[in-house]
Amino acid sequence: MSEESYIQSLFAERIGGNNFGKDTKIYKFEKIKRAKRAAKAENPNIELIDMGVGEPDWMADDEVVEILYKEAQKPENRFYADNGIAEFKEAAANYMENVFGVNGLDPKTEVNHSIGSKPALAMLPSAFINPGDITIMTAPGYGVMGTHTEWLGGEVVKLPLLKENNFLPDLSTLTADQKERAKLLYLNYPNNPTGASTTTEFFEEVIEFAKENDIVVVHDAAYAGLVFDDNEPLSFLSVPGAKEVGIEIQSLSKSFNMTGWRMAFVAGNPKVVKAFATVKDNNDSGQFRAIQKAAVYALNHPEITEKTAEKYSRRHEMLAQTLKEIGFDAKKPKGSFYLYVEIPKGTEDGKEFANAEEFSQFLIKEKLISTVPWDDAGHFVRFSVTFVAEDQEEETRVLEEVKRRLSDIDFVF
Repeated sequence: MSEESYIQSLFAERIGGNNFGKDTKIYKFEKIKRAKRAAKAENPNIELIDMGVGEPDWMADDEVVEILYKEAQKPENRFYADNGIAEFKEAAANYMENVFGVNGLDPKTEVNHSIGSKPALAMLPSAFINPGDITIMTAPGYGVMGTHTEWLGGEVVKLPLLKENNFLPDLSTLTADQKERAKLLYLNYPNNPTGASTTTEFFEEVIEFAKENDIVVVHDAAYAGLVFDDNEPLSFLSVPGAKEVGIEIQSLSKSFNMTGWRMAFVAGNPKVVKAFATVKDNNDSGQFRAIQKAAVYALNHPEITEKTAEKYSRRHEMLAQTLKEIGFDAKKPKGSFYLYVEIPKGTEDGKEFANAEEFSQFLIKEKLISTVPWDDAGHFVRFSVTFVAEDQEEETRVLEEVKRRLSDIDFVF
């Protein structure tokens, strides 16, 4: 037996087993990448407008970068950080109080850093999920926690985010068996991809549900600081009783334009935080201390986020107006990067769109506008306002170009 063949037989079933690497299925984001490459190759002189990117278009704040540079030169910062430096945890607790009104978090027992929010979501099932246990997720949604739940022999129950329910999950649709076996409930607001925000009243309902059914709530607050107009940042932990049932994951990636820096923190219930820290200890040795110290500056300066939110608020207003003029049912969200709209049924000249993926591919190939399709609960595309534009004049130009390219099509809704 050749080396290649015996290795092929050893792959775990969770990643495909003997069929690992043989699957010819092309996943959504790979299809988008291929379509963009093809569209640019066929139209080298036409700008591709990428409104599918889920990452900030700005660099991190200059002072944050400068602190990283200075701290990276200090020999005392070269050591492992393990479960985080005290200075970062204290800054995280202060940030939660100053921005979200979450009082009294203990930096030592109720806060722990993570190398980005994605690893935190990946690790948490290891602290709770046994074979047969359930993680409740939303659809559409960010699937990392669900993937690891299934890898551990657990099950995932998905609750649809429907327009008629303001893109909030309906917890009453769960069966008695599902509630009995559920260990984790994952939520994310402001939401990716719908852009929806939630309310204190919904979080109160979640807390009551978690207490009644002995479930741990994990709130992914990656976009919590990016809110618009008169809307105030809302943390799950700011609602009475939240710390009794769960945690929140705060990320610096979106709010502070620090995606590649990989800095986040878990905060809330001390038992859950300790369980996360235990699993984390067996996965990594902590983020580089110099990055944590630069992140301290960011957390102590929430005006960085406020400035970023002003930009995205402005872009959302222009984008929503542009799409409405073309015929889409577009409404400016209260937070996040994303404007989530139902696709048209087709065009007046007879073209039909069976699903969002078809429509998204049409926009890329025919109009060189990239979006992200979602067919999990209805047929929607996600526009992101993180497109590259140096200033307000350039923002206006990009959105006027979007309108120009789409205005020659009579969509049927």
